[in-house]
Amino acid sequence: MKNSNIISLFSGAGGLDLGFKKAGFQTIYANEYDKTIWSTFEHNFQDVTLDKRDIRHIQASEIPDCIGIIGGPPCQSWSEAGSLRGINDSRGKLFFDYIRIIKAKRPKFFVAENVSGILHERNKEAFNEILNGFKDLGYNVKYKLLNAKNFNVPQDRERVFIVGFLNNVDFEFPKPNEKHITLKDAIFDLKDAAKPCNPKELDRFNHEYYTAGFSTIFMSRNRVRSWDEQSFTIQAGGRHAPLHPQAPKMEFVEQNKRIFKQGSEYLYRRLSVRECARVQTFPDDFKFIYKNILDGYKMVGNAVPVNLAYEIATQILKYL
Repeated sequence: MKNSNIISLFSGAGGLDLGFKKAGFQTIYANEYDKTIWSTFEHNFQDVTLDKRDIRHIQASEIPDCIGIIGGPPCQSWSEAGSLRGINDSRGKLFFDYIRIIKAKRPKFFVAENVSGILHERNKEAFNEILNGFKDLGYNVKYKLLNAKNFNVPQDRERVFIVGFLNNVDFEFPKPNEKHITLKDAIFDLKDAAKPCNPKELDRFNHEYYTAGFSTIFMSRNRVRSWDEQSFTIQAGGRHAPLHPQAPKMEFVEQNKRIFKQGSEYLYRRLSVRECARVQTFPDDFKFIYKNILDGYKMVGNAVPVNLAYEIATQILKYL
C-alpha cells in the first residue's frame, strides 16, 4: 500500500496498533497520557513518536497527516461496572477530542473502540450524538458489537467498534470465524512458568500473578473457565483477573456466593500477566514494563486483542 501511515489516539499498550501493523499499516504518531504505559509503548514501538500530553492540549496541526486514525477513547464512563455517567463524565467528553482531530486531519478512515455499555439505552442519546458528530464530517459510519472469540481470540469479550469511511464507502465488518481458540490452545504451555508476584523482583517475562485475597464481589460468580473453553473477559484490574483453568469450577452456595472446591483450594490462582497477554493475543516478545503488577494487568486488560485488531485492519484494507 502506497500510503499506510496511521495515527493512534488513546493508544494504551498498543493492541490496536500491533494488529494494524500486522496487516501492513504503520503508526507514525501515537498519543497516550497515562505515564504507567509509556515505557511499555516506547519499548515495543520504537519507531513511533509517542506524544505524552493530555489530548485536550494538543492542536490538530501538531499531528501528522495520515490515511487513518485509530483509538479507544476512555471507556470507564460508559462501562456497566463504572460510574455510568457517560457523556457527562469528563472522560466521556474525550470522544469529542477524537472527533475534533478527525475533522482537522480528514483521514480516509477511522476506527473507534469502546465497551458494550455505550449501546445501553441510558446512553442512546449520547451515542447518537457521537455518531452524528462523525457523520457531520462526511463519513459513512458503521458500528457493530463484536465478540473477540469469533476472531481468533481465546476470550469472551464484547466490544463496540465504530468504523467510518469518506467518499460513501460502504464498509462491512469481518465475518465471524466458525472455529474457536481454547484456553488450552493459548496458555497450556505456560502453566508451569507462572509464579506468585514478588514486588521486589518483578519477572521480566511477565510470568507472575497477583496474590491478594478475593473480594466478596469476585466470589459471587464462578471465575473459572475450563481448558476447552474461551476465557472470561480479561479486565483492567488484577484483582478481577480470571482464575487459571487448572482449578475446578467454583461451587454454588447461594445467590451471589460461591466457594472454591474443598480440597482443591491450592489450584485456584489468577492468570499471570503473561497468560492474560496470551489471551489478548499479544506475542511473547511484546514486553509489559511496570513497577506495580496491577499496572501490568491494567495495560493488558484495557488493550484491544491483537488478533481482533488485525481482522478489522485487513477488512479495512479491502476498501482502500
